[in-house]
Amino acid sequence: MDGSVRHSARIPVVGDRLRRGQSILSAVFLPQLVPALLLILYGAVVIWSASLTNPDAVFSRHILGIALGLVAAALIWRFDCRALANMSTALLVIDALLLISPRIPGLSWSTRGLTGWVRIPFIHMTVQPSEPAKLVTIVLMAALCAQYNGRIENLKDYVRLCAVLCIPFGLILLQPDLGTGLIILVTGAIIIICAGPKPPWVMVTIGIIVVGAALVIIESSIEGIPHILKTYQLNRLIVFIDPSVDPSGNGYNLQQAKIAVGSGGLFGKGLGNATQAAGGFLPESHTDFVFALLAEEFGFLGSIILLGLFAWMIISTILLALRIEAPFSKLVLVGCAAMWSFQVLENVGMCIGIMPITGIPLPFISFGSSSMVSQIMAVGMVQSIWRHRQKSG
Repeated sequence: MDGSVRHSARIPVVGDRLRRGQSILSAVFLPQLVPALLLILYGAVVIWSASLTNPDAVFSRHILGIALGLVAAALIWRFDCRALANMSTALLVIDALLLISPRIPGLSWSTRGLTGWVRIPFIHMTVQPSEPAKLVTIVLMAALCAQYNGRIENLKDYVRLCAVLCIPFGLILLQPDLGTGLIILVTGAIIIICAGPKPPWVMVTIGIIVVGAALVIIESSIEGIPHILKTYQLNRLIVFIDPSVDPSGNGYNLQQAKIAVGSGGLFGKGLGNATQAAGGFLPESHTDFVFALLAEEFGFLGSIILLGLFAWMIISTILLALRIEAPFSKLVLVGCAAMWSFQVLENVGMCIGIMPITGIPLPFISFGSSSMVSQIMAVGMVQSIWRHRQKSG
């Protein structure tokens, strides 16, 4: 008798656990979460391999970045991101503070000619504020553009949105960090375009940008006057156009990256057998040129798997944006998809010579705690939008 009572008492408990499990699954957007987690795992394997021969690729720090990112993403998932839709002024201030913080005396930390890090007192940890600034810019531009409900009728409003976007773009160039600046500019521009401006306005803006970029390159090529572009930035563009100009100097990185990618063949040399990276021929093999390291170890097949996971994650995010009706949430999703797409295009493209070399990390793969935490936080933003999609407001 007592046994039957205990057995019947277990049934509601088991039922409650099943319902809780189903509730949690329904609160996460698996089509985007699964490829993101697989990319994080893939990146951990690649960085572990890099750590075998590269002392700068500290695997424990990479794992710490993943752990911090997952905690931050879980907190964002529980938070309703739509609460930020009416905080555009505060978001702009936060964005500006993040981007100027590396210029604050006592906090600034420079490396390789880039003043882009902040050294936290007492714990001696360096953070790259431009990484979370990418996410703040996405939320900022989504909050501003959502006011127009998919249709910007007034040219003045369009110009104002472009002017706001120029603020974080201009501040990041002061570090100078052209790569991150391009991410901010492209991501914000795509959000503005999806907010519904008239096509002629967009075409004129693109024309102005192209002409402006050409003038900057010309100005930076003239000797005897102050240059807007740094010498190494101009050289990267020249080498991109013609790698044979300086194969042992500014073109060295590109040539070695191509050799690493090509030597991987169909199936790669195997985990830990990347001779280009291990021999010290491939510079920054754990950060900027991590795709070349991956391609050398896992070959064409491993590269296709990587790109397939990125495509799965990005396309699922775009499809979710098409399902969401709230303008703010929709534009945040568009911004996340645009950020990931541009970073993948630029990082992979520069390793195979179809894009100029910039210091843009490969999301979830490149070594760097600040980048890893921010990219995983972006996943948390997508999951938050999915979780709170059915609530009013």
